[in-house]
Amino acid sequence: MRLATRANGNRDGALVVVSGDGSRYLPTDGTLQSALDQWSRCEPMLRALADRLDAGQGEALHPATLLAPLPRAWQWLDGSAFPTHGELMQQAFRLPPIETDKPLMYQGMSHRFLSGREDVPFPSEADGIDFEGEFAVVTGDVPMGCTPADALGHIRLVLLLNDWSLRAIAPVEMKTGFGWVQAKPACSVAPFAVTPDALGGAWVDGRVCLSLTVEVNGRWFGSPAGDAMAYGFHDLIAHAARTRDLPAGTIIGSGTVSNPNHGEVGSTCLSERRAIEMIDHGAPQTPFLRFGDRVTMHAGDIFGTIDQRVVQR
Repeated sequence: MRLATRANGNRDGALVVVSGDGSRYLPTDGTLQSALDQWSRCEPMLRALADRLDAGQGEALHPATLLAPLPRAWQWLDGSAFPTHGELMQQAFRLPPIETDKPLMYQGMSHRFLSGREDVPFPSEADGIDFEGEFAVVTGDVPMGCTPADALGHIRLVLLLNDWSLRAIAPVEMKTGFGWVQAKPACSVAPFAVTPDALGGAWVDGRVCLSLTVEVNGRWFGSPAGDAMAYGFHDLIAHAARTRDLPAGTIIGSGTVSNPNHGEVGSTCLSERRAIEMIDHGAPQTPFLRFGDRVTMHAGDIFGTIDQRVVQR
């Protein structure tokens, strides 16, 4: 099942069910958050609408009318579950390894998520504007102390998102020991949120086994696959829920998708490409984004496409 949120003048938009080919929709009488809050009651009704779409019903869907699936969320927790990305950063910047056997995670900005088509404003090119291609999941209510095995059953939806980052600010904030604020502005999300079963054989052990393709100004940048996560999304959920419960509508990210064979499949963020250049050539060669640059992301057609231009605020 594929869901989206249409703009209707309200902050949370209107939840719609979308056909498998993304061309048609049927409306609901609520928002995605309200459906998540009452998932056991709402899911059968949403699937009934999906069946009607499969039978050829529905209205034409115009991508420009879509917001992020969850325009604002109760919580955004971003992991770093791809070891290759961290190892490249450590090698390039001569950082000591992080000595932990637990997933890495931080809590980011959740009061606004950008649609996958709107221009993205930034104050200054000097801040080191970067993108990060990620997969993410949306949870139902997760109780404190939830185990990884039980956590799989609390995953409601899967997303594709761009975790925008400002690389010149990040090191300064990291040194304070208090985490990121200015370095992590609003994320962008592809238009369609899908249930795990809609991924078919691409959903394995809490991982999205699809290639995430990134293009910058129309040129291929990378297509690493999501199955290289050291921790599945169920592990990330259990980690986040160790000392807190998670409300329905919590979004948990995979971190930058990265593969060991990055020389063949490329990367999903500029910082990783620059780190590889530092290791191979002694200095980065790829610049960060400039105003007017365009970034595109997709994983086939299941989530739709993120296609955005970087602009000055």
